[in-house]
Amino acid sequence: MKLSTLLALSALGLAAQTSFADEALLAIPGKLILDAKLDSAPTAPWKVAKGKWEPVDGVLRGSELEADKHGAVMRATQELSDFVVQVDVKFAGARTTTLTINAKKDHMARVALTPTMVTVQRDDNDHEGPDKAIVFHRVKADLKPGEWHTVRIEMVGDTMLGKVDNIVGYGSSELFTQTKTAPGVTVGGQSVEFRNFKIWEATKNPKWDEVKASIKNEVTAAPAAKGKGKGKAKAKAKAAK
Repeated sequence: MKLSTLLALSALGLAAQTSFADEALLAIPGKLILDAKLDSAPTAPWKVAKGKWEPVDGVLRGSELEADKHGAVMRATQELSDFVVQVDVKFAGARTTTLTINAKKDHMARVALTPTMVTVQRDDNDHEGPDKAIVFHRVKADLKPGEWHTVRIEMVGDTMLGKVDNIVGYGSSELFTQTKTAPGVTVGGQSVEFRNFKIWEATKNPKWDEVKASIKNEVTAAPAAKGKGKGKAKAKAKAAK
């Protein structure tokens, strides 16, 4: 085989592995460690905790079940260090969806989406204790039902970056230096469709400081919870976890 052909094939392989290297932000993706099309019913390494998950027209549809009194949850049984995780999502009637990552004990971070808002945050890591969620970036969006949107979390060292299409936010926390586990997605309501869930090992982008200087975090007011009384608002917050 000619050298030129070998070089071309190598370039194609590298492009497939690092599909967004030309727009490196916090992380430079390395080895692809999970590549799930999500075109069939969940099997290992996936674990369904809540909700209904079914293949529909070549993608996976997640729906909250009223009997669960909790959002639908599906996670991969995977431990991670520095990484990039990415998935395509499409609203099909649900009120919210998230791409999340856990610590070994409790939640760690997420990118949360509604059809009108995107939030990048460090999660509450102890629920009933003193720890509280920290919103790094929350902005209005226009995520129309029936349209695909690409959601990404990058985590390197003590920093996370969240991205939904062209919306980008980031933040740092000592919590992020812990082992990461159980990357997954959640759905609040009926329904959200998912495809192309991928995880890469990652290293820090050497130009991150320059990139960071170009990103402006904003925190707009969250919409008021619907329903009367604090109890309902608290229940809805729980359902989104």
